[in-house]
Formats: sequence, C-alpha cells, structure tokens
Amino acid sequence: MRAVVSRVSTAAVIVEGTVVGRIGAGLLSPVGVGHHDDEAAARAMARKIHELRVFPGPDGAESAATLGLPVLVVSQFTLHTDTRKGRRPSWQPAAPGEAAEPLVAEVVAELRRRGATVATGIFGAAMSVSSVNEGPMTLLLEV
Repeated sequence: MRAVVSRVSTAAVIVEGTVVGRIGAGLLSPVGVGHHDDEAAARAMARKIHELRVFPGPDGAESAATLGLPVLVVSQFTLHTDTRKGRRPSWQPAAPGEAAEPLVAEVVAELRRRGATVATGIFGAAMSVSSVNEGPMTLLLEV
C-alpha cells in the first residue's frame, strides 16, 4: 500500500461540481492499493498517516493525532503505476477496484477508530483535488 501525505492549510475534493470532502489545516493523503495489500496493511497505513510527525510543535514535531488535525483521504490507483519502461504507464501493479475499494475504506475506518476527523473523495469517481501545501511537506509512505 502506498500513500502520499501532504501537510496542508486547506484541501478539497470536488466531484461533478460538488464538494464531497473538505478540510482545513491537516493532512491530504491520496492512497493507492497494490495486489498484495490486505486489511493489516490498511490499518498500518492509517496508523502511519495519523502518527507521522510532520507538524511543527514544542517538541520539534507533532502529528495529526497529537494535534487533533483532520485527514482528507483520496483513493488514487495511479500510485501503483510502473513507469520504468517507455512512455506509457502500466497500471498492472494496482489492485483492481473491487479489491482496492474495501482497503481504502479500511484506512478511513481505522483513522476514525483512532479518533481522527476524516473527509474523503468518492472511490472510482473523476475527482478534482485542490490543496494549499504547507512547508511544502509532502512524503511518500509505503507499508
């Protein structure tokens, strides 16, 4: 499982002209699922996203968990793209939608079980994602 985590001052997802998810200061996290990912990987990814110490704080760095900040999770199968050969991306490494959707939902559910406020996009929809990155602080996570 892969995720990109960006520290943002604001982020939103729009589908067909309607805002379906929005946060203020917090984390924007596109999440991609590979063929070998499972529920344990989804829970581990949620924990990593929530506890990642990327916010300034009195002890040097704080997490969304310690600061009570929200997370915007957006499914993004293109995080599992193979671009090593040629100019055409291969989507083969990405899990099919029927396998990926419940695992992205498990990331969201685990974040919520941990007490996070979570906004989401809509799985499989054509989404417009906007954000204002802070720092900028953007990291690639893998579990």
